[in-house]
Amino acid sequence: MAAARATPANPFPGPALADADSADQRAIPPELGTDSFAVLSGPTFLYSNGCGNVPTGSIGGLVHLDTRLISGWCLTVNGGELLVLRAETIDHYSAQYVLTNSELPGLPPNSLGVRRLRYVGDGFHERVELVSFRLEPVRVDLRLAVAADFADLFEVKSRVRDRSGEITRRHAADGSELCFSYQRGDFSAQTRVCCVKPADRIEGDDLVWEVELGPSEEWQVDLHVPLPPGMGVVEPVRGDIADVIHGRADDPLRRWLDDRAVLRSDSAALEHTVRQSRNDLSALRLDLEVKGQRIMLPGAGLPWFLTVFGRDTLITAYQTLVAGPALAKGTLLALARLQGETCDDFTDEEPGKILHEVRSGELTRSGEKPFGPYYGSADATQLWLILLSEYWRWTGDDETVRHLRDNALAALRWIDEYGDRDGDGYVEYATRSPEGLGNQCWRDSPDGVCFADGRIPVLPLATCDLQGYTYDAKLRLAELCDGPLDNPTLARRLRDEANTLHERFNHDFWIEERGGYYAVALDGDKNRVDSKTSAMGHLLWSGIVPPERADAVVRQLLSPDMFSGWGIRTLSREEGLYNALGYHLGTVWPHDNSLAALGLARYGFRAESNRISLAMIEAAEQFGYRLPEALSGFDRERLLFAVPFPTACSPQAWAAGTPLALIRAMLGINPVNGRLVLDPDVPEELGRITAERVRAFGQQWELEAIGRSGHVRLQPS
Repeated sequence: MAAARATPANPFPGPALADADSADQRAIPPELGTDSFAVLSGPTFLYSNGCGNVPTGSIGGLVHLDTRLISGWCLTVNGGELLVLRAETIDHYSAQYVLTNSELPGLPPNSLGVRRLRYVGDGFHERVELVSFRLEPVRVDLRLAVAADFADLFEVKSRVRDRSGEITRRHAADGSELCFSYQRGDFSAQTRVCCVKPADRIEGDDLVWEVELGPSEEWQVDLHVPLPPGMGVVEPVRGDIADVIHGRADDPLRRWLDDRAVLRSDSAALEHTVRQSRNDLSALRLDLEVKGQRIMLPGAGLPWFLTVFGRDTLITAYQTLVAGPALAKGTLLALARLQGETCDDFTDEEPGKILHEVRSGELTRSGEKPFGPYYGSADATQLWLILLSEYWRWTGDDETVRHLRDNALAALRWIDEYGDRDGDGYVEYATRSPEGLGNQCWRDSPDGVCFADGRIPVLPLATCDLQGYTYDAKLRLAELCDGPLDNPTLARRLRDEANTLHERFNHDFWIEERGGYYAVALDGDKNRVDSKTSAMGHLLWSGIVPPERADAVVRQLLSPDMFSGWGIRTLSREEGLYNALGYHLGTVWPHDNSLAALGLARYGFRAESNRISLAMIEAAEQFGYRLPEALSGFDRERLLFAVPFPTACSPQAWAAGTPLALIRAMLGINPVNGRLVLDPDVPEELGRITAERVRAFGQQWELEAIGRSGHVRLQPS
C-alpha cells in the first residue's frame, strides 16, 4: 500500500496529529446571537450579546493582546435577565444598551429603566444606570456575575483549557474590587474589576448591590477594568463615560480622521459606505514603535485577527493608499523589522520571508504555538515588494525605499532561493511546522485549493496567484532599481526573469477546456489543479494575463456560475466542493472582488469592473454600509437579499479597504511622474464623485469625476 502523501488538509499524514487542533480554526457558531456586537480599540475588544452580557462558555469576553481577561460579565436584576429595548455602538470603542426588566416576583415588567454605557480606551469602562418608574419605593438586587479564564485567543475559537486551579482570587472585603491572577511559567495575567460605588456584598465572583429606589429616583455605578500596555495599543480615549459616549471627551480618533481624505458623491450609499470604511480602518489601527518611530498599521479584523498580519495588512495598505500613505509606510516598516532571518521549521521562518501573523498570548509565549511570529505565508513577501513599489509611486519617497533596500533584496532572495522550493521557477509552499498552515496562499483553509472533482491536491502547491504576485513584484522591483535603488543591472535581470515567468506560466497554467481559464495551482506532481476560482481576478490585477486571453478570463469571472450578483464567488458552482457557505468554496469576499475590479480596469474592462463595484456597494447597504469579511455565495436573483457568511469578521480590514479600491478603479486614479491623473468611468448610478485631501507626493489634491470626465487639481495648503 502506498504511503499517504501530504496535502493542505493533512500536511503530516499519520496518526500522531490526528487530534491536534488546527492552527487556524474559524468555523465557530455565533453563540452570542445575531444581535451581538463588540467595542474595540487596537488589540482590545469586548464581545457581548445584545443586552451587553457575556455568558460563560461563549466566544465572548474582554480580550486584550490575545488573552481573554473577562470570560463572563452578566448583569441581572432580582435574578432575572434584562430585556433589550435597543443597543447600538456609538463609536467603534463605545456602546449604549437600553434595557428594562421582565416580570419578576414583586416587580412588574417595565418597572425599571436600565442603561449600560461602555467604552474601551485606557481600560474597559462600564456605567450601569437604573431609574424606577414605580409609584412606590422598590428594592432590587443588582448582580454582576464576573468570570476570568485567561484563555489564549486560539483557545477561545477552539477549546479552552481549564485554568481554574491556577487562578487566584483576592477580592476586596469592602466590595470595591474583584481581582483574578494567573501565572504559568513566565506568563502572567491579571484582571481587576474596580467599582467606584462598592458592592454591598461579594458572593463568589459576583458583585451584588442592594438598590433602593423611590419614584423616579436614579442610581448608578461605574466599573473599570485596567489594561496593561503592550504592542499595538493605540492612544486611547479617556474621560467620564457619559462624556465619551456623547463626544465631549478628547478623542485621538477624530484627530486621526481629520487628516484623511474625504469623499462625497451624489450616491448616498457610496458616501456612507466610504465613511464607514474610514471609521472601521481607524478602529483596527495598531500603534507600534519601530526604531524610535511611532507608526500605524491596520490589524486584520475583529474578533480573531486584531494583530499584525502579513498578507491582510499589506493588501489593506495597498487598497487604502488612495486615502493617504501613512498606513502603507507603517506596514512596510513594521513588517521589515520582523522579516525572517533564519530557518526555523516550527515557525516556517526563512531568511527574507515576510511573516504571516504575530501573537502574544500564553500559547505563543510558552512555545506551544508558533506565532511569535509565524511565517507560513507564501505570498506576503511578494506583496511587501508590491506595496513598497506602490508606496513609492504615490509618494516619491526615495529615502524610505533606500532605507528598506536590504529588506527588498532579502525578499527577492527568498522568492528565488526558498520560495522556489524545487528550482522550477515557481513559488511553492508546504509547511514544515506541525502547527503550521496547510495552505499558505490567501485561500488558507484546508480545502481552499481543490480539484474540480473535489480532490485535495498533494503538496507542495504552486498556486496561480503566487506566480502573478511574483511576476508583478519583479517588474516593480526592477522599476525601483532603475530609480532610487540605482541598480540597472539588477533591473535588467528582473525584467528578464519576469518575462520568462510570464511565458512559462501562460503555458503551464492555462486550460483550454470549459471555455479557457487558468488552473488554480500546480500540485506536488505538477498536475494542474483544475477548479475555476476567483484567483483569476488576482492574475488580472498582477498583469500576468496576456491581452489576448483577458476576454476569456473576464467571461469566466462574470459568468453566472462565478458571479453571484453580489460579487465573484471564490469557487465556481460547477465544481465538486462548491458550497455557498464554504469559507473559500463559493463565498464572495469583498477584498477578492476589489482586486478583480482593479484588474478588470487595468485591462480596459471598465463596464465589467463597474458591475463588481456597484454590486459591492449595494451589498454594503444591506449591512449598515459595512462590508463583512465574506458574503455567502447564494444567487442574488433567487434570494433577493445578501446573506452574510456565518462567522465573518466584522469589521475586517481588507473588507473595509475594499470601497477605497473600488473608488480607485472607477476613477482610474494613478500617480504618474509626480502628479495624479484620472481616467474615470463612473457608473451613472453614482453620479458625481469628489474627493478632497487626497495625499500624494507630499501634497494634497482635489479630485472630481462624473461619467468619463474628470479633473485633478492641487489643494491649497
